[in-house]
Amino acid sequence: MIIINFPAPDFKITRENNRELIFDRFRKKYVTLTPEEWVRQNFLNYLVKTLSYPQALIGIEREIYLGEMKKRFDIVIYNRSMEPWMLVECKEMNVPITQQTLEQVVRYNMVIPARYLVMTNGVNTFCCTYRQEQQQWVFMFEMPAYG
Repeated sequence: MIIINFPAPDFKITRENNRELIFDRFRKKYVTLTPEEWVRQNFLNYLVKTLSYPQALIGIEREIYLGEMKKRFDIVIYNRSMEPWMLVECKEMNVPITQQTLEQVVRYNMVIPARYLVMTNGVNTFCCTYRQEQQQWVFMFEMPAYG
């Protein structure tokens, strides 16, 4: 597990039609503030402000197809050649990160191959990379530096 010290949130939150909305600076629009969205926004804040990941190379909630099933993954970080470098799956804070979560991200990785896979619920964060020589996913002790 990776210990994360999230930066202080500086989000724009508003209320509309009895819903709370948070401004997503990546998608440049207000989105419904769900518990999962809170985790996603805090993790994005951490990637950009703490780890200096380039905001321009981050995609949010992109659609993919697993066979004939349409799915959305939470976050993809691209390398400077615009190839997927990291996939991030966010869960609500009260949803544990399990083997099923890893299997979900690995399935996404079959469609969008990335070097790193991350799973977070804002409390627990795991990052892994595939080691060809061991032919298995290996968990890391810290988030990789960008580039």
